[in-house]
Amino acid sequence: MNRVSTPPNARLPRRPTLPVRIGPVTVGGQSPVVVQSMTNTDTADVTATVRQVADLAQAGSELVRITVNTESAARAVAPIRAQLDAAGCTVPLIGDFHFNGHRLLTDYPECAQALAKYRINPGNVGSGEKRDSQFATMIEIACRYDRPVRIGVNWGSLDQDLIVRMMDANARSPAPRPVAAVMHEAMVESAVASAARAVELGLPKDHIVLSCKMSGVQDLITVYRMLAARTDQALHLGLTEAGMGSKGIVASTAALAILLQEGIGDTIRVSLTPAPGEARTREVQVAQEVLQTMGMRSFAPMVTACPGCGRTTSDTFQHLAQDIQTYLREQMPAWRTRYPGVETMQVAVMGCVVNGPGESKHANIGISLPGSGEHPAAPVYVDGEKVATLKGDDLVGQFKRMVDDYIERHYG
Repeated sequence: MNRVSTPPNARLPRRPTLPVRIGPVTVGGQSPVVVQSMTNTDTADVTATVRQVADLAQAGSELVRITVNTESAARAVAPIRAQLDAAGCTVPLIGDFHFNGHRLLTDYPECAQALAKYRINPGNVGSGEKRDSQFATMIEIACRYDRPVRIGVNWGSLDQDLIVRMMDANARSPAPRPVAAVMHEAMVESAVASAARAVELGLPKDHIVLSCKMSGVQDLITVYRMLAARTDQALHLGLTEAGMGSKGIVASTAALAILLQEGIGDTIRVSLTPAPGEARTREVQVAQEVLQTMGMRSFAPMVTACPGCGRTTSDTFQHLAQDIQTYLREQMPAWRTRYPGVETMQVAVMGCVVNGPGESKHANIGISLPGSGEHPAAPVYVDGEKVATLKGDDLVGQFKRMVDDYIERHYG
C-alpha cells in the first residue's frame, strides 16, 4: 500500500523578500523559515549564558538573541562567543539593545564584533533630539562591522511621539478611524520609516530585518499583513508576551500559522513564559512543530497518535506514544548527522483496530494496539506492509528496536 502523507518541506507560496545573511544563516529570499530563540540568563554570567545558548542551539534554535543592557553584559559578549566557538557551537548571537545600545556598542567594540546581528527598538532608542543621533550611531556601527540589524517595533514600547502625532491627526480628521487602526498604522510606520532612515545612513537594504510585535492574535495578523504590503524586507514573526503553557502555545500557533500560510514571515520565535524550572528549549520545540506540522520544514520524526476513546481503556498506547516521541526527539542531535533525512520519518502509535491499521500503513512505521477486550497483540506496519505482531509486556522496547532498525536500513 502506498503511504499517504504531507510531503516534507512542502513549499507554501512565500512572499519574496530580500535575503539577509546572519553569520552562516540566511534569512529571507527563498531560504526556509528560520527558528529563533532568546536566553533568559544574566548575560554578564558567562557560564550560564554559554550553557543556555548551547542548549537552545542543540534543541534546534538557528539564531539566539541575548540581552545586552549593561556594561558587564557588553564585556561578557566576546567571551561568550569565544567559549561557544571552542565548544563547536557556531549559532549566531544577536544582541538585544534598548535605551543605551548606542553607548554600549561604541564603548565595547569587541561586543559589536562578536555579535552577528543587532536588534534595535526604535521606540526606546532615545527621546527628542537624541533619538536620531543615537539611532544613527547604532546604524553606523552596524555599517562599520558589516552587521545586519533587526528593527523591532513592539507595541508595549512604541515611539510615543509618533503615536501622539498620529492620534492627534486622527482626532482632527473629519472621519476619525478607530484607535486600534491608528495603533496598527503607527507600528508599521515606525518600522518602515526606521528602515528607510537606516538605508539613508548607509546600511544596505539586505542588512535589515523588520518586526512589529503585538500580544493580540488579531492585532498581529493585521499589522503583519499591512507591513508585508509596504516592504520587501525580511520579516521576523512572533507574538510578544504570548503567555505560559497551553495559552502561549495556542495563541502563538494561531497567529503564526495564518501568516505563514499567507507566505508572510522569514524567521519565527515563540515567546513562551516558561513555568518555574521548565527548560527554555520548550519554545524552540513549539516553533519547530509549528513549521513541521504545516509541512514547511522537518526537524524530527513526527508521531501520529490517536486521542483514545472507550475502546482504549488501557493506557498502554499513551505510554508507548509518549515514550517513542520523547525517544525520537532525544536522539535527533546524534541522528541529524548520522542519518540524513531521518527528520522526515513518520511514526504512528495507535490505540485500537478502528483507525489504527490504516494510520499505521500511512506512516513509515506504525503500531496498532488492540484496544480493550481484545487479545494483547499489536501488529506493526512498515511502509504500508504488516511485518510483525508484537506481544508481551515490553512493547516499548520491542517497537523502539524496530524503529532503530528501520532508521539504520533507510537512512544509514
